[in-house]
Amino acid sequence: MYKQKDSFISGGNDHLFLISPLPPSVNHYLGYRGIIKNGRPMAVSYCTNEAKRYKSDFADYVKQQVHKQRYSIEPNKNRHFYVDSVFYFDRQDRDCNNYYKCLLDAITDTQLVWLDDNVVCERVQRILYDTDCPRIELDIHPVDYIGVFDNASHLESFVSKCVECTRYNRNCSVLQKAKEGKIQPDIADGICTKFKRIKGENNNG
Repeated sequence: MYKQKDSFISGGNDHLFLISPLPPSVNHYLGYRGIIKNGRPMAVSYCTNEAKRYKSDFADYVKQQVHKQRYSIEPNKNRHFYVDSVFYFDRQDRDCNNYYKCLLDAITDTQLVWLDDNVVCERVQRILYDTDCPRIELDIHPVDYIGVFDNASHLESFVSKCVECTRYNRNCSVLQKAKEGKIQPDIADGICTKFKRIKGENNNG
């Protein structure tokens, strides 16, 4: 892996900065071989040796950087992340989209940043060319939004009304699904149509 520059580590505990050599592209990630199953030929995929080496080396590097940078975000299945990337290619005929799969799978293998890369929002910020040192520089940080809510303040405002509802102390499924980012007809224009005020609560507002 590339040596991390001190100037590159500057974002605090909620940002993780990584530098990766160009990983195996999607065309070199998986290989295929033919087998006979139940008397019929079929193709099965396998991880190439090149991809295995990259994933193992990069996962070890990620673990070291999580500790070194004191990265403090606990992964959970609902938290999403931006992966802001600057690509430095060795030539101009390469496609960024071909290089994320193996890289993100290697980070997933650590279970220290996210639990599954289905929570990742990849964002290519720039494409440059460096024939001497092709690489990808990554800035990983949590998104502002939480489920269907624009940010933590938006969620807190919504929940401040929820606590007045009879459903709140029964682990309201509408609120839970909203936190998971699920669009549902029970929330329209930011208002929950299932709201039912607890008896005795102040009816003002």
